[in-house]
Amino acid sequence: MTSPAGDLYIGLMSGTSLDGIDVAVAEFGGEAELPEPARLVAFESYTYEASFRDRMRKILEAGSPAGLCDLNFDLGERLATAVSETLISADLSARDVTAIGSHGQTVWHTPAVDAARGATLQLGEAAVIAERTGIPVVADFRVRDVAAGGQGAPLTPYFDRLLLGAYESRAIVNLGGMGNLTALPEAGSEDAPLAFDTGPGVALIDGAVHHLTGGHQAFDAEGRLAAAGRVLEPDLEAWLTDPFFDTVPPRSTGRERFGGPALARWLAGTAGARAEDLIATLTQVTAASVRRAFEWIPFDIGGVYLCGGGARNPELARR
Repeated sequence: MTSPAGDLYIGLMSGTSLDGIDVAVAEFGGEAELPEPARLVAFESYTYEASFRDRMRKILEAGSPAGLCDLNFDLGERLATAVSETLISADLSARDVTAIGSHGQTVWHTPAVDAARGATLQLGEAAVIAERTGIPVVADFRVRDVAAGGQGAPLTPYFDRLLLGAYESRAIVNLGGMGNLTALPEAGSEDAPLAFDTGPGVALIDGAVHHLTGGHQAFDAEGRLAAAGRVLEPDLEAWLTDPFFDTVPPRSTGRERFGGPALARWLAGTAGARAEDLIATLTQVTAASVRRAFEWIPFDIGGVYLCGGGARNPELARR
């Protein structure tokens, strides 16, 4: 690879879908806040093996200090390995990289709306990443915002605004484990950008698929299960009565509300229902929550971008 004109940075992401690690190498340079355009130099995804995903779920649900401590360092090693492998595949060295930004794996997120004060915790020890790669690491992005009374999520709106804010009004819907929405007014408008979590993304869908297939499938590939099912309307309405959906933005949520325990209770109460109908219902929960979220936007939207793992589910996108 030829020498970059600007500075290279690596971004690491492991989302609430618990599916793996994304590594992006991006080039920035010049005096502007965000060069136009920023250049994506390399991108790699590393999927967690099924046994590790199961281990993570068990540790997160149990919440044992020993398990969380071990997982913190284990994830740090995996993140560091992902960086090293990406650099090799891109024909780069650690000396080429200015810094790494690591989000970490969210294991608990309670916004202030759900408690007297907010709290959030991400794992993936930054010191391990720095030691293994020899590159400075910046991490724990959420905690300062939560400490200041903010939601700590979603994290992408600032970048979205810099990247797309010079155009017509747009909405970016990200469907990871949780869903979130960034609404950007058109350039020159007096309206302020708005960003908040919409509710569950694919966490409920993936969790149900994993349970209903005995662990043989991790997600609804191509949305086939949902497409073959029928929405159970009473169950859909029950999910949508959650107070979160009526909470005025900004707001955030996580697996504590839309994850393992809530899903387990629902599945226990729907014994005997067809798997396809259950997946169709949860898919509709996500779709309906996204549609509801648009009602909070105080200005017209000229275009919509759909991203995240859920964007690869055509049945979810259709709904």
